Order: sequence, then C-alpha cells, then structure tokens
Amino acid sequence: MTLSALRGSTLLPVLLIVIAMLSIQSGAALAKNLFPLIGAPGVTALRLGLGALILCIVFKPWRMRIQGNRLPLLLYGLTLGGMNFLFYLSIRTVPLGVAVALEFTGPLAVAIFSSRRALDFLWILLALTGMWFLLPLVPLDNDIANVDMQGALCAIGAGACWALYIVFGKSAGANHGPATVAIGSLVAAVVFCPLGAYFADTSFLSPAILPLGIAIAILSTALPYSLEMMALTRLPAKTFSTLMSMEPAIAALSGILFLGEHLLLTQWVALFCIIAASLSATLTAKRTRITDSAQS
Repeated sequence: MTLSALRGSTLLPVLLIVIAMLSIQSGAALAKNLFPLIGAPGVTALRLGLGALILCIVFKPWRMRIQGNRLPLLLYGLTLGGMNFLFYLSIRTVPLGVAVALEFTGPLAVAIFSSRRALDFLWILLALTGMWFLLPLVPLDNDIANVDMQGALCAIGAGACWALYIVFGKSAGANHGPATVAIGSLVAAVVFCPLGAYFADTSFLSPAILPLGIAIAILSTALPYSLEMMALTRLPAKTFSTLMSMEPAIAALSGILFLGEHLLLTQWVALFCIIAASLSATLTAKRTRITDSAQS
C-alpha cells in the first residue's frame, strides 16, 4: 500500500488509535508507580502541565487563528483535564484494567447513541459482554470483589468526561485542526494544575521527579492526544468509540507487565470479547466507507 493510499484508507486512523492506546496505558502504569512519592493529584499536575508545554512547543497554537464557535474548544479542554484528574484518582485504589473498563462506559455510551444499524449494536453487545466479565459485578475472589467504590466512581466520572471529550474533540478538531489538542491541553493545565499542585503530597518539581514527569507527559498526553485528534477527524464518532474498546485490554496487559496486576481466566475471556468487537467494528467501517465511495 502506498503512502497516499494509506492516508485515504481507514487503516491509518486505526493505527493512530492503537499507538495512542499503547502509549497512554504505558504512561498510566508509570504514573501509578509515582503515586507513593507525590500522590495522584501531583502526578496529574505534572502530566497536564508538562504535556501542555510540549504540545504548545510542537503545534505553536499562538499562530493559529481561532474562528467560529470557541465553546467546543473550551469544553474539550475542560473535559480532557477532568478525565485525567478523575482517572488518576481512580487508579490509586482500583487495578488499572478495571479502572479503564469502568471509564470505558463513557465512549461506549457515545457508540450506542451514535449507532443507526443493527450490525453496530452487535459489536457493542460483544464489547458489553467483555465488560461484564472484566468488571467486578460478580465476586470472583476476595481481591476482585473488594473494589474500592470511591475509586470506581472516579473511574465512571472519568468515563463521562471521556464521552464529552470525544464529542467536543471532534467538533473542535474539525474547526481548528491538529493544534486543537495543544489549546485544549493548555485549558486543562490552567484549570487542573493549581488543583493538583495544592493537593500534591510533596514538592513535585524536584529534580528527581521532573524526568519521570516529562516521560509521563509524553506517553500519556502529548503523543496519544495528538494521535487521537488526527484519528477523530478521519473516523465517525461511533467508530472511534467502539475502537477504543481495546483500551481496557491494553490497560490490563500494562498492569500485568508493569504493575504485577494478574488476570483471571474470565478476564482473559473479557479481553478477547473486547478486542473482537473492536476488530469487527473496524472491518465493517471499512466496508461501509468503500460502499459509500462507490455510490458517489
């Protein structure tokens, strides 16, 4: 496949989403290891502040002329910050894979409300089956049953922010282009960095902490959000949301590799269901795109 053909196909935005998910979950695992030193709010402040700085250097948003309605751009930044803040609060006490599965209720809701074909609901049903096995709805053993409710509620709140992030991100990205993520991250940093700094356990700007903070900012903010913004402008919202159903599986694998959070057999079944739903959504979206092109 040539570069021009790749740019015009569904494959490119799908690859961008996969790379973004791998990056963001690796960054989340690194961030969780930093919680004992500066706490979840401190890590949030580092991630958003340094991430916004990196994105502003790359995209130079001050050169961009902001036209049209600015409200989606502002709401995109606020939901981005809220999603990060609540997610880090959740993984203090909830395993990474479970937290992301709870958070996924947000984009899954976007997929449900955006669907118009019966086939779309089949993939959503398959993803929900995986969610049922992955979430601690039925006690499987003592460790899985005792999920902290406060952490779970924070994850669900992050999911609500994630849903709004998808909706406002598509609107803002269509109007303002790739630099949208830099402005959105700047809005998130202005609102949530002071909050995170206030609740940080110790000085999060110490020389020993800053290199880790930069790594988290790149892995969890600068790289994935730039890639997601490019994908959002190339895929329908429902396709983007269903593809993101791979996120709990990738998070669970990151938890195994970096945090020692092992999975049960039923949870591996859940991963298979979620990945199968994502791949099916990708294939049917590709066929739909080809059919639409042939009809025009």
